[in-house]
Amino acid sequence: MHRSWRRYPARRYLDFLCLLSKAKLVLTDSGGIQEETTALGVPCLTLRENTERPITITEGTNLLVGTDPVKIVAAARDTLAGKGKAGRIPPLWDGHAAKRVVDILLREVPRGNAS
Repeated sequence: MHRSWRRYPARRYLDFLCLLSKAKLVLTDSGGIQEETTALGVPCLTLRENTERPITITEGTNLLVGTDPVKIVAAARDTLAGKGKAGRIPPLWDGHAAKRVVDILLREVPRGNAS
């Protein structure tokens, strides 16, 4: 393993998010981690040929690189050299979904008719 790489045992969710937030680059095949890195603004290389989280590619920090080691290494080098994808947090990923849902329910559901 490269001297600057770190391997950690399994972590609890919040500890894991803390590690992700400090990463310079994340390599994964997990859809959930693709979303977390996009939300945190951390560059992510997805080691698969497709993703069920396309918004992390079209708007986020995720780059779909496949499973070819040559492409993975090239994308990692580019990203670490500052030539990677910038990305942004997608619209509505602002942490206010619950408030929007409540606002819609209060507006759309007649009061006094809840079952």
